[in-house]
Amino acid sequence: MGLFVTFEGSEGSGKTTQIKKAGDYLSKKKVPFTITEEPGGTQLGNELRKLLLNKTSLNITRKSELLLFAAARAQHVKEIILPAINDGKVVLCDRYSDATIAYQAFGRGLKIEDVQWINGFSSQSLKPELTLLFDIPVDIGLERAMSRISQITDSPAEDRFEGEDLQFHMRVRRGYFTLVKNEPERFRVIDASKEIHEVHREVCFHLDKLIKDKRLRAKAAKPQNFKF
Repeated sequence: MGLFVTFEGSEGSGKTTQIKKAGDYLSKKKVPFTITEEPGGTQLGNELRKLLLNKTSLNITRKSELLLFAAARAQHVKEIILPAINDGKVVLCDRYSDATIAYQAFGRGLKIEDVQWINGFSSQSLKPELTLLFDIPVDIGLERAMSRISQITDSPAEDRFEGEDLQFHMRVRRGYFTLVKNEPERFRVIDASKEIHEVHREVCFHLDKLIKDKRLRAKAAKPQNFKF
């Protein structure tokens, strides 16, 4: 029953709130699941997260940034994602390789072929069955994100990307929609400007359909015992 679902979106899209609510929903339905995030999920990933997302005095180059994300993903896939899938769980992951293409290729301007190759290498070519893209106008999303960050007092703010200029975030959004155009069967675009409960209802619809389809495929593939 193992399934891999990713939650993607630009800053302030509300995907982190929605992934938590999705976990609550699966819990009520008694569906085994794991919630994880990138960069993060593992001890190594969490340390790299501090370097990548918090403002520091380090001058991280574009290529170094890409490789740090890849290192976190390689550990994440081997230590968290694949074991959970093999254990029959639904894995809900907050960002994955699509974010790397949107942010490092489209946002930073790195060659998309290089980013795709590194993504494949670091992830063991593992791709999600479903990707939910939470879309919101850039200016509204950034306003939301900065409001949330301003309320954080007990830990360093993860605001390194939020501090990029508007054009950067517009390129990221364009990158996500390029991915949707290239793989429409995997993506479901959700209007993240709607009320939280409306967005949650749409998320649940897509999760229910994915789980149902998976069960039907598993049932169809099960050997039948025929009596003669």
